[in-house]
Amino acid sequence: MIVNNVFLKAVGVKPSQFPDDKKPEIAFVGKSNVGKSSLINTLINRKSLARTSQSPGKTRTVNFYEVEGKLCFVDLPGYGYAKTSKSESEKWGKMIEGYLLNRKQLRAILLLVDIRHELSANDKLMYDWLMHYNYKMIVALTKSDKLTRNQMARNLAMFKKEFIGAIDVVPFSSLNKSGRDELWGTIGSLIETIG
Repeated sequence: MIVNNVFLKAVGVKPSQFPDDKKPEIAFVGKSNVGKSSLINTLINRKSLARTSQSPGKTRTVNFYEVEGKLCFVDLPGYGYAKTSKSESEKWGKMIEGYLLNRKQLRAILLLVDIRHELSANDKLMYDWLMHYNYKMIVALTKSDKLTRNQMARNLAMFKKEFIGAIDVVPFSSLNKSGRDELWGTIGSLIETIG
């Protein structure tokens, strides 16, 4: 998809601060520093609309990006960041869960997992939780440029078995943009199907 018009529509920590229109939303979920903001920037052809950082825990709010007046990408805080306080971590957890459970505009989840590593306990917990609530789910396997072709094929096969309930499992790299078109294809068909 060619994206010309995109902007940060809203930033919030509670429902009263979220947009109140009916545009379908795709939420980006994953552990801290897995590449949620980088993936959003790649999908919308921007370098830094969604703020990225080398240090985990940069996203601390729910950020809504309106794309082409048709849908919103929602960047959620990462989970599993060890260097934050327990109370801060619990606050983020409640914010994420509150958004996911109560947002009527939510159409699908884009779950991001680092393709280089086996599933963490937090990734497995999030996947199981999303499956329990029957979310439409796309899995993006980030940082795929860091692997050889053989490593990527092996890890992709492993993750396809792990994420058997997902609509699609796509290796992705924000560096070389591989996987971008496939993700847009899946997102587009989802929005049309359940829009």
